[in-house]
Amino acid sequence: MTIRLRAPRRLAAVATASVLALSLAACGGTTKESSSGSGEAKAGGNATADPNAPLKKGLKLAFLPKQVNNPYETIVDKAGIEAAKEFGGEAKEVGPSDASASSQVSYINTLVQQRHDAILIAANDENAVCGPLKQARSKNIKIVAYDSDTNPECRDLFINQASSEEIGRSEVKLLAEQIGHEGEIAILSATANATNQNTWIKFMQDELKKPEYAKMKLVKVAYGDDDDQKSFQQTQGLLQAYPNLKGIISPTTVGIAAAARYISGSKYKGKVALTGLGTPDQMRKFVKDGTVKEFELWDPKNLGYLAAYAAAALSSGQITGAEGEKFKAGKLGERTIGANGEVILGPPTVFDAENIDEYHF
Repeated sequence: MTIRLRAPRRLAAVATASVLALSLAACGGTTKESSSGSGEAKAGGNATADPNAPLKKGLKLAFLPKQVNNPYETIVDKAGIEAAKEFGGEAKEVGPSDASASSQVSYINTLVQQRHDAILIAANDENAVCGPLKQARSKNIKIVAYDSDTNPECRDLFINQASSEEIGRSEVKLLAEQIGHEGEIAILSATANATNQNTWIKFMQDELKKPEYAKMKLVKVAYGDDDDQKSFQQTQGLLQAYPNLKGIISPTTVGIAAAARYISGSKYKGKVALTGLGTPDQMRKFVKDGTVKEFELWDPKNLGYLAAYAAAALSSGQITGAEGEKFKAGKLGERTIGANGEVILGPPTVFDAENIDEYHF
């Protein structure tokens, strides 16, 4: 499914940067040093790309999300599994039910033992997974991070959903317009170690330093750990602790849905603005009942689809992860690897009452 991007005036300036930098900066163009046996990656190693090489048949891919019961991650991974069928590969999803820092480690070790061609991971902690991922790379297993990056030296590519700077700054802009650029605000994040969340928050904090936000004050960054009930409780806690709170940004699909559920049934509905990253299907009712005016996201299906094709291109020798290399990603067309081994899906879409019924995911 292709999202038709709306180009609201507030995002126009930022969108021009969407093909440049993404957060979660990684160290691209890395290849394994075959003589070391240590699994350490070196930029610009001896591996060379053959862009004319065909995609290998029967490739085995494994998607390792932050947690398997996260609806957003499920959409991404299912799309990647379907994409693998297009090039004659096999893919599956495995992973923990919680998003703790080390919960993915045992799954990586098992996938290495099973000799998968590529492991695709949305990292809960950029460093906790590094050791086992390096071991995987030492055995010529390709590592593609998506959604949330690992430490750069631990993977071959990072498939970033949109420019991390664009996401962070646009979230502040969306909220600022809703509260008249004035008042106390809070952020409801996922886990404290989530690479993507922390990078977006960094850009939010930097955006808030601009003169136009002088009357806005970030009073708290709370963590719901991508758990629905905890996020619900954190929202309640924020509103009780800060009675003058004017708005909340929740850059996580679990968090924004939980926050919207709490606000929709409380005295804060219509008084406290909420924006962030969510899927149209989970947020539709909250937009229509007036709890949420606007939020944004990219197409998670396309994220999984692109990640699968990137893994196949790596495993087939078409690319090594070096900046400037190109590969074809099925219906998404040709993609170019940017600095630090990043491939950008594209700019996010803003959803509101006018367009939300056009999207179903």
